[in-house]
Amino acid sequence: MPSIAEKQENQKQVLTLNELEKRKVVEHNALIQSVAKMQKTALKMFELAVSCIDTENLPENNTVYLSKKELFSFFEVSSSSKHSQFKEAIEFMQKQAYFKIKSNKKLGIEYESIVPIPYVKWNDYNDEVTIQFSEHIMPYLINLKSEFTQYKISELQKLNSKYSIILYRWLSMNYNQYEHYSNKGGRRAEQVESYRNPSISVKELRTITDTVNEYKEIYDFEKRVLKNAIEEINAHTSFNVSYEKIKKGRSIDSIVFHIEKKRKADDNSYKLEDQAYIEGKKAKEETEKDLYTEAMQSPYTKLLSENMLLFPNDFMDIKTMAGLQKNVYPLYDELKELKGLNGVKDHLSYVSSKQETYSKRNITKYLKKAIEQYLPTVKRQDL
Repeated sequence: MPSIAEKQENQKQVLTLNELEKRKVVEHNALIQSVAKMQKTALKMFELAVSCIDTENLPENNTVYLSKKELFSFFEVSSSSKHSQFKEAIEFMQKQAYFKIKSNKKLGIEYESIVPIPYVKWNDYNDEVTIQFSEHIMPYLINLKSEFTQYKISELQKLNSKYSIILYRWLSMNYNQYEHYSNKGGRRAEQVESYRNPSISVKELRTITDTVNEYKEIYDFEKRVLKNAIEEINAHTSFNVSYEKIKKGRSIDSIVFHIEKKRKADDNSYKLEDQAYIEGKKAKEETEKDLYTEAMQSPYTKLLSENMLLFPNDFMDIKTMAGLQKNVYPLYDELKELKGLNGVKDHLSYVSSKQETYSKRNITKYLKKAIEQYLPTVKRQDL
């Protein structure tokens, strides 16, 4: 019979913190869109355990092994009560926490309620935590040929809200598809863009965040669930996310998110002696200055200012004004040809009346999207 040491050598791969950057969570999209009936600690612990699964070398008996010391580090727990907190989180996860999963099957919609981790073992005399997944949750974690989402477990480390984790997973699901179809093709351009700007009804968003019976007023829901989650995601993950509320009648019907990946800091020091790089950078700056000059003389700039869409700080920003001249004003020219200058004025008046505070952070993007959505309607009317 093999010794404990031999078992550990042959079967166990204990997660350590310095490996976290290499580890990814991979889950079926149905699990991403399920309702996680659990607290944030239980959800993060589940995600951490999932990151230990090697889909090329499946865990024996659906079991993975975590380091207790590094688990505490992941959760940034340093208090004297950390062991009791850990025990409490595990007990909650096993007795109350579960996923409600809804799947579309040939005969109709199928519902599952799954306790993901029914067995956990640890002791006082070593650093190991044994976690065994339910056999029912495993199909959502292994052998995923399509419809799956992956992200680094380290992305979740600093998220301190259950809603932040849930929303990050959902945003990752959409952005993964954006990256996939951008590289592989197979979708129309507008479909690909819709993955980077995904829409979800407020009803569905309440469902996946498990707030159907909480924060009844949309103001409270936005403040406690949406805004706080977006702030955490923007501060601690690789995403920059903004959103806009879409009305149906007088009520907020859905939310459209806009996802951007943060640019990694590149070391361009090696380019400092590259004459082509220096000349290219200089040419770009000169082009921006020319566009800025044109924008400041454009009648559209005056109209934007009159409609409270541009402010003094915008006029001082070369990139903003150059971006408008390059990407937005040519579209206003198209509208002007179809509807005249009054048509442009009417459009800007409408856009101003619908503008939300968050869109002011990137006015060029907001105005470009607005005119791109409006122009096809005008062209169809003109036929």
